Parts: sequence; C-alpha cells; structure tokens
Amino acid sequence: MTSPNDEILLTRTGRLGHIVLNRPATLNALTHAMLQAIGEALDEWEHDDAVQTVLISGAGERGLCAGGDIVAIYNDAQEGGGEAASFWADEYVVNAKIASYPKPYVAFMDGIVLGGGVGVSAHGSARIVTERTRIGMPEVGIGFAPDVGGTYLLARAPGELGTHVALTGGMFTGADALELGLADHFVPSEDLVLLARELETVPAADAIARFAGAAPPSALAGQRAWIDECYSADDASEIVARLQASDHPDARAAASVLLAKSPTAVCITLESLRRARRLGSVEEALNQEYRVTVRLAASSEFIEGVRAQVIDKDRNPRWSPATLPEVDRAVVESYFASLGPRELGLSAHTIAPAGGADRSRS
Repeated sequence: MTSPNDEILLTRTGRLGHIVLNRPATLNALTHAMLQAIGEALDEWEHDDAVQTVLISGAGERGLCAGGDIVAIYNDAQEGGGEAASFWADEYVVNAKIASYPKPYVAFMDGIVLGGGVGVSAHGSARIVTERTRIGMPEVGIGFAPDVGGTYLLARAPGELGTHVALTGGMFTGADALELGLADHFVPSEDLVLLARELETVPAADAIARFAGAAPPSALAGQRAWIDECYSADDASEIVARLQASDHPDARAAASVLLAKSPTAVCITLESLRRARRLGSVEEALNQEYRVTVRLAASSEFIEGVRAQVIDKDRNPRWSPATLPEVDRAVVESYFASLGPRELGLSAHTIAPAGGADRSRS
C-alpha cells in the first residue's frame, strides 16, 4: 500500500502494517492529507487478514509528532476556519478509530509527543515510551484547549495529575506518561528498531514483552500530594490561590506558569476536563471537544496565542480578558453548546474504553 504523498509512509512487512509520519523538519506535524491517509490505511488493514499488528512511529530523531500543523490552522482561522473544522473532524474520526481498533495498535512514543501526536498514539492498545519521551498537551499556551480525546484521557489520570498537565501545558517524561495512564510500556530507544523488526513476525504482546523493562521513577508521581490538594477545586482562580499558598516550591512555580496562559483557555480546559469525567466514551469526549475547538479557532485568543508563540515569536500574548477572575462563566459555558447541524456526531457505542483498555488487542 502506498500513500498519495511522501508526508506519510505506509509499508506492509510480514504480519506488520507500519505507519511512519514523515515530516521530520516540522517534527512530523500532522496535515489533513496525513490524517486521511492514516484513516484509509487503518480501514484497509482492519480487513486484511495478513496484517496482524499496526505500528505508528515518526521519522527523524526528534520525536513522533508535535501535533497539528498549527500555522496552517492559524491561516485558515483568519479566513473563517472552514478547513480547520474539516481537519478536526477527520482527525477525531481517526482518534476514535484507533481507540476501537480490533487489532493491536502499537505506538512508538519516542521523543516529542504533543497535542495531535497524543491523539494518534495514546488511544492505542500498546503505547511505548522511552527515556527520550517528552509528552504534553500544551494548547492553553496558544489560547486553545486539549483535544484529540486528550480531555478523556487526562480526566481519568490518577487524582488531579491530568488537571495539572492540562492547565500548565508542560512536557513530561515517559515515566510520567506511564503514571498518567497515557502509556503502557517502557522500552529503551535503542531497541525500537529491533522491536519493529520483531513485530513483523511475532505477535505484538510477545514481541513487546521481550524488550519492555522497568521505567525510571516518575517525578510527577512524587508531586501527587500537592497536585491533588491544589487542583481538586472546580474553579481556576481557586486552583491558583491554592498553588500560591502551598508550602511546596513546585506548586508556587506551577501557579506562575498557569497565570501566563490564556485565562479563557484555562477556564475552558478545566470545564472540559470536569465534563469529560462524566462522559462514558472517548467518542463523547471527541464530540464535546469538537464544539470547543471549532469555537476557539474563531476566537481572538487562539489567533493571538499563535501570533505570539509561532508567527511573531515575541512570546508576549495579549490575552483578553487578561485575568482569570475576568472570565465570564456564561462565556465558558457557551463553548460547549450544541453546534446543531455541524455537530461531529461520533457514535459512542462503537468505541472501546480510551487508552487501549481492551488489552486483548495487544
């Protein structure tokens, strides 16, 4: 099977179907064409008895994927956001397909794994991290909110770890990803080539067992006490107040980080996580995220965030409103309202529990 462009490489060797994200110069940022190619490959391989395992990895030495092509989305947002909405619709369908895939779906989460990179990996049935993994959902820093089913995954992380990760937008290690429930196995990066070769001839679970080992300690796990205490509030201003009042220096540092993010995006992200906790499937979370992302893409916060961080790179976004107390609760609620005929409308009954909880696939 071949891809219509060289941004993604699709190969079949033995029992393995291998997807390689192939834009190393952009850290394998996802384009619309790449997502469509992934979806088509998954559909074809699902019904091909010769393919017993699917593997996704990234070209180059820097990482699996830094997320979606944010510059293209920014440019489209300034022109009305029609293409961005179509991009997200197809992306979320692929995320849902991965979460329910009936064959082992192995993800090499080596190096940088951000945003959309989480979406094409962390819903898989065998999620592998390494000593080089740096994973995160940094959307609040550009006036956006976690998507690609990330709210569903982070809402189910132990305690309030997922809330901390989402609201600060930081990057965390492979060991932290295991603690968060975003990954399943730790494999040294130098063994990934050998593991990929093994997957061509050996069932996924057996191949992974030969290479997986103990992960280093998770720094995030060691911070669980103050994280759970501070982030249990359902109000962003209260969370910041608790962080600032904490005796732990890391908590006070987190408050400073959080306060630099878009106040509107922080409040919407917190609401997204709290609502996602009550949802029964990743598809329902994707439907909710679609409502939020379509509206955020049209907002001044997103345009200003990308301008400051990616376009002009002055790192000085002018958020409006500028502080958390100024964010209107009614405005936050409005992001979650139905889109009517534009609803994504993924069907919840087609999806297995997020994060590859159906381990029989691996």
